[in-house]
Amino acid sequence: MRETMKLTGKVAIVTGAAQGIGKAIATKLAGEGATIVVSDVNIEKANQAATEIKNQGGTAIAFKADVANRADVQNLMKNTVENFKAIHILVNNAIIRRPAPLLEMTEEDWDVVLDVGLKGVFNCIQAVASYMIEQHYGKIINISSVAGMGHGRVGQANYAAAKGGVIQLTKVTARELGPYGINVNSIAPGRITTELTATRRSKEELERYLEVGKKAAVLGRLGEPEDVVNLALFLVSDDANFITGQVIRTDGGRTDGM
Repeated sequence: MRETMKLTGKVAIVTGAAQGIGKAIATKLAGEGATIVVSDVNIEKANQAATEIKNQGGTAIAFKADVANRADVQNLMKNTVENFKAIHILVNNAIIRRPAPLLEMTEEDWDVVLDVGLKGVFNCIQAVASYMIEQHYGKIINISSVAGMGHGRVGQANYAAAKGGVIQLTKVTARELGPYGINVNSIAPGRITTELTATRRSKEELERYLEVGKKAAVLGRLGEPEDVVNLALFLVSDDANFITGQVIRTDGGRTDGM
């Protein structure tokens, strides 16, 4: 660990942090001195992520929470404060995907994605707000997507609706919480490759996904987790104290709706 770090003394909760972008963000913030609460419904993988952070010299604990469940979320916040005395940073990353063509999408497909991806963000912001208001300080990042900004693909009606809702929720909560010294921003990634990219697709689907993603971005490549992580670090640091209510795309200059 370096002697000079951006987040020394800060306590951060990252939801959906057992793997993928959430895990990458948690690891980065820990590397900058933050104490991390790795929140996820998959407690085994959350524990693994927390252990990896500790093995790298960071401080982290895992906590099982379903962000769609208000009691779980309240327990997450309460437990964090009891253990670490404060919550300075919240990264709302948890999401679930249930892709399906519009006419085949079930009510359950719709509900579960909106419950986790939008209601879950609302639950977490509402639950953490009282703690951040009391300390007159807080950094909240909501992970949205370019799918919520007009780049949703066929089969993404539920996901795109959730992510579009996250963007508007970000703007409203930034206005309401700003007077209390709380910054609320959103990151909207384009196509980002993680360990999950290949596991969810056949070889042919993966090749097409990568090809289309490269063509869609003016930089000619897909994003890496670090492309999101570096922006997240900036937004939760005091370098971004005068930035709030913003939606920042990390999509390589994406130009089409694929």
